[in-house]
Amino acid sequence: MRTLARFVTTSYKAIIIGWIVLFIIMAIFAIRLPGLLAGDGFRMDAEHEQVMKIASKKFDLPAETMFVVFDKVNDETLFSTLTKIEELELTSEIVSPLDHEKQYTNDVSYAMLHFEKNGRDMSGVVTEIRDVIGDEKGIVLTGQSAITKDINSASQRDLMKAEAIGLPIAIIILLLAFGSIVASVVPLLVGIATVISAFGVMALIGGQTDLSIFVLNIVPMLGLALSIDFSLLFISRYREERLKSDVLEATAMTIRTAGRSVIFSAFCVFIGLGAMFVIRVEIFQNIALGGMIVVGMAVLSSVTLLPSILIVLGDRLNKGRVLKVKENGSDRWRQFANGVIKRPILITIAAFVLLGIAVVPVKNMDLAIPQIDSLPASYDTRASYELMDDTFGLGDQSNVYIIAERSGGWSDVDGLKAMKELEEDLSSDPLVGGLTTIFTTSGFGSPEEWVQATQIPEMKVQLEPLLDSFVKDDQLLIPVILQARGTSDEAQQWARDWSDQTEWNLLVGGQPKFNQEIFDEISNNIGIALMIILVSTFFILMIAFRSILIPLKAILMNIVGLSATFGILVYIFQYGHFGLHPGTIALIIPVIVFSLVFGLSMDYEVFLISRMQEEYSKTFDNDHSTVEGLATTSKIITSAALIMIVLTGAFAFTDVMPVKQIGVGIAIAVAIDATIIRLLLVPSLMKLFGKWNWWMPFRKGEYKAGNWH
Repeated sequence: MRTLARFVTTSYKAIIIGWIVLFIIMAIFAIRLPGLLAGDGFRMDAEHEQVMKIASKKFDLPAETMFVVFDKVNDETLFSTLTKIEELELTSEIVSPLDHEKQYTNDVSYAMLHFEKNGRDMSGVVTEIRDVIGDEKGIVLTGQSAITKDINSASQRDLMKAEAIGLPIAIIILLLAFGSIVASVVPLLVGIATVISAFGVMALIGGQTDLSIFVLNIVPMLGLALSIDFSLLFISRYREERLKSDVLEATAMTIRTAGRSVIFSAFCVFIGLGAMFVIRVEIFQNIALGGMIVVGMAVLSSVTLLPSILIVLGDRLNKGRVLKVKENGSDRWRQFANGVIKRPILITIAAFVLLGIAVVPVKNMDLAIPQIDSLPASYDTRASYELMDDTFGLGDQSNVYIIAERSGGWSDVDGLKAMKELEEDLSSDPLVGGLTTIFTTSGFGSPEEWVQATQIPEMKVQLEPLLDSFVKDDQLLIPVILQARGTSDEAQQWARDWSDQTEWNLLVGGQPKFNQEIFDEISNNIGIALMIILVSTFFILMIAFRSILIPLKAILMNIVGLSATFGILVYIFQYGHFGLHPGTIALIIPVIVFSLVFGLSMDYEVFLISRMQEEYSKTFDNDHSTVEGLATTSKIITSAALIMIVLTGAFAFTDVMPVKQIGVGIAIAVAIDATIIRLLLVPSLMKLFGKWNWWMPFRKGEYKAGNWH
C-alpha cells in the first residue's frame, strides 16, 4: 500500500487525466450496452438446448415462435394484418386463426409467427412487426422476443427512475455525514465514473458473449452503492488524518489505512460474486461477471481517482459547509453502546426472537423462474399473452420434444417396431395427454401395416416425406403434450424421469425440461457456492482478527439476518402486502441476495471489529474496546448502510419484478445487518464472550504475554 500511496501522491494529475480519458472512451461504449443485452439470462448449455438445436436444425421446428393476439377484431382486419406481416418476409411460417379453429373465437384469436434461426436481430424484427401493426386497437405482438424487448425498455426506465429517487437522498445522507456540499458531491462523481466505466467494459464483453438484460440494473445498483460506501469510509479517514498532517501525507496515510479496508471489503464481495460461477446458468454467470467488473472499478476509482481528487481539492473539500459535523464518536453513541453491554442477555434474546419471527415465512417460499410476470401488468405484451393463455388454456398443458437415438436407424422393420414400442411406453404414462409419431399421423396402428403400405409405390411416395419429418439418420423426434404446466413439479419430474430412462437412449427438451435443468443446477450447486463463501469468509476473518470465535459469530449472524430477509421478502411479495399482488419469488433472488449481501455485510463487520481490535490491543479491556469500537464507527456504518439502503431500495419503485425483489432484498438485508446485528447482537455477544472473542489456538501470546491469564 505504501507503493500505491507514493504513486498516487506523486502522479495525481496524470491519474485524473487518465480517468477523464477512460471515462470518455468507456461512455462511448456504454451507450451501446442496452442494445447488446438479450434475454433474461435463464439459459444453460444442457440437454434442453441440445434437443431444441437438433429439432430446429434437423427437423425444421421453428427456432422461435411469437404471437399476434387479436381482441375484438373483425376477420377482415385480422387477415389484412397477417398479410402485411407476411409481406415483410421475416417469418418462416404464419399459422392463421382463420385456418385453425383452435386458435379462433368470436372475441379473441391468435396467430403464430414462426421464425428460423438465422442470426437475425429479433429486437429489430419485433420493431418491424410492431410498425406494421401500428396503433391498431386490439392487435398486440407478444412472445419471448417481444417480452424481452419490453423488459429491456422497462429496465432502462427503471434505472433512470431508481437513480432519480436514490441519488438525491444519497446526497442528503452524505451532507449529513460530511456537512459540506463539495465533500458530498465527490462520492457521487466517483460512483458515476465507476458505473460508466463498468458499463463500457460490459459493452466490450457483450460483443463476444450473451448478456442478460438484468445486468443493466444490478451493475449500477451495486456500483453506485459500493463506490459511495468506499468514498464515505475514505473521506472520513482522510479528514481525520488532515487534522494531523498536510494534504499529501494525509492522503498517503488514508490510502494505507482506509485503502486497505476498501480492498479487503471488495475481496469479500468478490468471493460472494465469484461463488456464483459454480452455477452454470447464464444469469448467475452474467451477474457474477458484471458484479466483479464494477467492484473492481469501484476499488480502482476509490484508491486512485478519489485520493487524486482530494489532493487537488485540498481544504476546499470542506467548502459549502452547511452543517457542523462532529468528527469523532458522539457521546450519544457511547451511551447507547454502554446501554447495550449492560443488558447483553436480554438484548441477544430479543434480537434473535425478532429475527426468528421474520424467518418464519421462509418455510412457504415459492421459487419460480421469472416469466411474463416480470413485466408490469400495464404492458400490452403481458396483458395480451395472459388473455390468450386464459382464453385458450395454453398454460394448462406443456410441450415436450423427445429425441431418441438408435443404432441402425428407425426406418427398417426392427426400427419401426422399436418406435411403436416407445410410443406405447410414452402413451401409457398418465401425464401424457398426446403425442405425434408416424403412426398417429398416418393412422396405421402397427409397424406391419406401415410396411405393407410402403409396398405400394403410390403410398410409398406419400409416406416417405412423413417418415422423413420424424426420422433423420439415427435420430427420431417425438413431440409430446403433457397435461401439466411446464412450471409444475409434476412436469419437471416427468422430464427428469424420462431423461434418466435407461431402456431408451432419450434426450428431452421443452419447457418442463428447461425448468427442471435450471432448478436442478441451482439445487445441486448452491451448497458448493455457499461453502465457498462461508469457508473463505471464515479463514479471511480468522487471519484478519486472529480469532476463531469472531468469524464464527459473523457467519452465524449473517445467515440468521439473511434468513430473516428472505422471510420478509416472502411476506411482501409472495403473500402480497404493501399494495402488491401475491406472486412468487424469482428463483435468482436467494442466490444473488445471499452472495452479494454476505460480502457487503463483511464490510461493516470488518470496520467495526477492526476498531474494537485496535482498542483491545491498547487496553486489553473487552468492554472498553466494544464500547469505543461501536461509538467511533456507528456513524460511518449507519451512513454507509443508509446510502446502500437508499440506492438499492429505490428499485422498490420500479416495474420489473425480479429487479424490484433484488433491490428490496438487498435493502432489507443491509438494514437488518446495520441495526439489529451490528448495533445490538455484535456488542452483546462481544460482552458475553469476553476475552474468548480474541482466543486463537496454537498461538504464542496475544497482544502481550500473559494476557490470557
